Amino acid sequence: MRRIIQRSVGALLIGFSILAGAASFAQEWPSKPVTFVVPSAAGGSPDVLSRTVMNQISKDLGASFVVENKPGAAGSIGIVQIKRARPDGYTIGYGNINTLAVNRALFNQLAYDVDADLEPVIHFFSIYNVLIVPADSPIQSVADLIERAKKAPGKMSYGASGVGTTGHMGGELFKSLGGIDVAFIPYNSGPAALQDLLGGRLDYMFSNSSEAAPLVKSGKARALGVSSMKRLPLLPDVPTVDEAGVKGYETIAWGGVVAPKGTPAEVIEKLNMAIQKALREPAVIEGLATLGAEPGGGSAADFKRLIDRETVKWKGIIETAGIKKLD
Repeated sequence: MRRIIQRSVGALLIGFSILAGAASFAQEWPSKPVTFVVPSAAGGSPDVLSRTVMNQISKDLGASFVVENKPGAAGSIGIVQIKRARPDGYTIGYGNINTLAVNRALFNQLAYDVDADLEPVIHFFSIYNVLIVPADSPIQSVADLIERAKKAPGKMSYGASGVGTTGHMGGELFKSLGGIDVAFIPYNSGPAALQDLLGGRLDYMFSNSSEAAPLVKSGKARALGVSSMKRLPLLPDVPTVDEAGVKGYETIAWGGVVAPKGTPAEVIEKLNMAIQKALREPAVIEGLATLGAEPGGGSAADFKRLIDRETVKWKGIIETAGIKKLD
């Protein structure tokens, strides 16, 4: 009996030691530079927005957060780097609607498993798209666009920066809800698609608000609607697509923070609270707003629910649209 008691006490002491060690580690974190991986090129919205928030966190926590861009393979290269990192809180990164939701239904095989390889930390921010046409287009409204598309099935076209992007997925949702048949033209980048739109080689496109707003304000493009369920401060006179008649239409280009699976819960919580604090800072809110982004927030569990919900939604859109899976 004495031996059993001794073993039980020993096990309890070990357990307390592990818990104490984890708590101590969380208190010390971050004691060295943290790498923040962005799975896209420098200068794009994810990069600029991530740097805006990470700079604030660096000030708040008194530690260096270094943004490292790892574009390629529809975001897989960057996500795999996060997945393979030591789960100690010193390598974290950016995941979005594409890498965490759409890609799961779009690709036959991914080099990562969202549920098995990653820990959701927090919903970072949301960006919306703008439905635009060239300034000299005869199309004046969402209703006008749908009417013209229905009169000429398969003749009109829209473009986006690649298969599976929010410009593409949002376009397919618009087709489905609007009951129209138009051709999708994929491009290697957003600027290339915009160039063809402005040149009249595309009829319309759903462009990121940070890219579309300057074109609309300069008179180079006409905005027909925004992909949010409420009007955007960046373009207050432009109705939502839902408001313009396509009921239920919403596309959110959300992004968030993820960490390698196994990262201590205490570190996840500390990081979540630090980002929530940063997202309430006026300078950060203003920085996000200039790109048409709204701050996110919530718990890690809230972000997990968003990922799961969006995965189901876009899987359905991909299947309905008959989009062929990619290798």
